[in-house]
Amino acid sequence: MGLNIENGKFMWQLLISKLNQNSKNKGFTLIELVVVISIILVLATLVVPVFQTTMRNAKEVTLKDTLFKLRDSVDKYTLDKEEAPQSLDDLVKAQYIREIPTDPITGQKDWQVEIEDQPVSRSGKKGIKNVFSNAEGISSNGVAYKDF
Repeated sequence: MGLNIENGKFMWQLLISKLNQNSKNKGFTLIELVVVISIILVLATLVVPVFQTTMRNAKEVTLKDTLFKLRDSVDKYTLDKEEAPQSLDDLVKAQYIREIPTDPITGQKDWQVEIEDQPVSRSGKKGIKNVFSNAEGISSNGVAYKDF
């Protein structure tokens, strides 16, 4: 029952021949690659529209929140100073907001302001009454961005 050199050589040759057989079968066949790529493409076509809808909804919610904060700042400024701000920069200078926010739809600081009909100040200066988005288009619920 002893080990001899011939048995050892035979075992090594058997092992090497098995390894050589397995090395011929390494990698994927063309059909396997096509199936995997097809599955990835099908999943991508399902995920991309959901991602785009989610991004659009997030921008709309951010726009509504930003408009609410800007309008609130205009109201607070008007009550505190007893006159409406002449521009959005007045809100920054008076530290009611840190900076003029970026419109999430347009990606720019291009807000549309509505000037009051009758001035609330004693000096007779007309100022900002309301703030609107300058974005073109309609939101996902059918309301124009300018009407938010």
